[in-house]
Amino acid sequence: MARDIIDDRLLGALHIKALTHQGFIHDPSQEHTAFQVGTLDALMEGRFDGDTTIGEVLSHGDFGIGTVQHLGGELIILDGDAFVVKSDQQIINVEHTLQTPFAVVCRFGADAEHEIADIDDTEIYAYVDALVPDPMTIVAVKVHGSFRDLLLRSIDEQQEPFPLLSEVVKDQSEWSVRRAHGTLVGFRFPDRTAGIEIPGYHFHFISSDRKVGGHLVRCGVVEAHIALDSSEELHVELPLGVGLGTPGVADRAAIRAIERGTHGAT
Repeated sequence: MARDIIDDRLLGALHIKALTHQGFIHDPSQEHTAFQVGTLDALMEGRFDGDTTIGEVLSHGDFGIGTVQHLGGELIILDGDAFVVKSDQQIINVEHTLQTPFAVVCRFGADAEHEIADIDDTEIYAYVDALVPDPMTIVAVKVHGSFRDLLLRSIDEQQEPFPLLSEVVKDQSEWSVRRAHGTLVGFRFPDRTAGIEIPGYHFHFISSDRKVGGHLVRCGVVEAHIALDSSEELHVELPLGVGLGTPGVADRAAIRAIERGTHGAT
């Protein structure tokens, strides 16, 4: 079976494999491997059209985050179900035929689990860093429990001609939630993947009743169970005309500005 591999790169202990769409479809799913559609660089440049369906993404993982076609909301994949949080705070189940320009998933299998309480989101990051100190390891992070003082956001679906992502986020919708029970779904990516992915931490939230969700700007944890799944392999599907670029070479200030919104950072 042809694998259609475009590129193979080794960044320290992290192995990155780039694939065409057909290569991605036939790429066998594996444990402790992250699968990604598109790149952050392409998204920042306004490449909001995707060529991979949500169904194809779900065939590679049951846990993940991203966006949907034309940047139409915040994508959350949890326990094999896909949801999108719209800018009006509405949460809908995603049709498997809908395409995505940018998403990352894994088959979540916890290799570390702990109980946490009375901390904020930055302390979660420090906690994960202490448990998985290797900076070249991708870590999928699931935090399930009770949260307080959440600041969430989403953005409007875009129309052609697409603007740069930095322009889109200037008009994002943000909202506060005092208390919610649910799950943080996210990843820690190595700094040297900047441009391919968002370096550092990136979380989305969805409540247990599926009524509250969005991209996480900040939150506090009342009490929760945290589970981690580490990967040293990243397979990236590159839409036609999108290249892998040079991993680690990216405008980190621009990335931080896009992630932070108007009130603070993830």
